[in-house]
Amino acid sequence: MTRFGEFFAELRRQRLGKSLRQFCLDNGLDPGNLSKIERGKLPPPRSPDKLAVYARALGLTEGSDTWLEFFDLAALARGELPNDIAEDSAVMEQLPVLFRTVRGEAVPDEELKALMDTITKA
Repeated sequence: MTRFGEFFAELRRQRLGKSLRQFCLDNGLDPGNLSKIERGKLPPPRSPDKLAVYARALGLTEGSDTWLEFFDLAALARGELPNDIAEDSAVMEQLPVLFRTVRGEAVPDEELKALMDTITKA
């Protein structure tokens, strides 16, 4: 199961207290596809509109932290960066520094400072 699928199922169960079938019936969704998404057998849809349908069905408020996390986890489950990150050229320039840091490679202090500055501005 992907983190997105786990998150989706958790929201559905805990927030709404609904089974997969009941959730899909209430919202006109396909339980087979949604089951596969929740179990990580099918990636989340690429369409922001389709993701928004799911998010609204879960009762998420557009722009809330949970809404943003939902979309971020969907992008990551597809092996992509969230659109707002991918479109920010300053952040994209700094990603190699982040990757090297996460891998435990030595990174010069000035590069780490530039990364931190970029992150705090984003």
